[in-house]
Amino acid sequence: MVTKSKTPGADSPAGGFPPDFSSTVKESAQQIWLAGLGAFAKAQEEGSKVFDTLVKEGVTMQRKTQAAAGEKISEATSKMSSFATEISSKASGGWDKLETIFEDRVAKALKNLGVPTASDIETLSARIDELNRNLGKLASRPSAAKRAAQKTAPPAAAKRKPARKSA
Repeated sequence: MVTKSKTPGADSPAGGFPPDFSSTVKESAQQIWLAGLGAFAKAQEEGSKVFDTLVKEGVTMQRKTQAAAGEKISEATSKMSSFATEISSKASGGWDKLETIFEDRVAKALKNLGVPTASDIETLSARIDELNRNLGKLASRPSAAKRAAQKTAPPAAAKRKPARKSA
């Protein structure tokens, strides 16, 4: 005959668990609940301190970041200014060369057409001024013919006739 073997705890009232097992579970659940409440209270208490600490660290980090960004912006601005100055000087040099070439070609074309240059006109103006000064000096001097006539001419009183007396 086959005999059935008994499963352990089949005779116990809690489905095979010892009789004080449910109270142990209740106690454990109660302790877990209380531990959670304690953790929540601790987190709430410490949380504001941690929050304030995090805000302070955030402000410090923001200042460092802004300072670093300011340095980079300043450095980039300096480089761009230097670059712009360099480009400007190169462009200016190119324009100066182009201007010189243009002026030389225009002067050559005007010379071929017989148009006097500015220096030619300045030279002529200087010569005209000098001639005007010399003419002014000559005009202020009596001429040689006038001087000779004044030396040979009788005085003005001798040229007059005596006045007649009427009777």
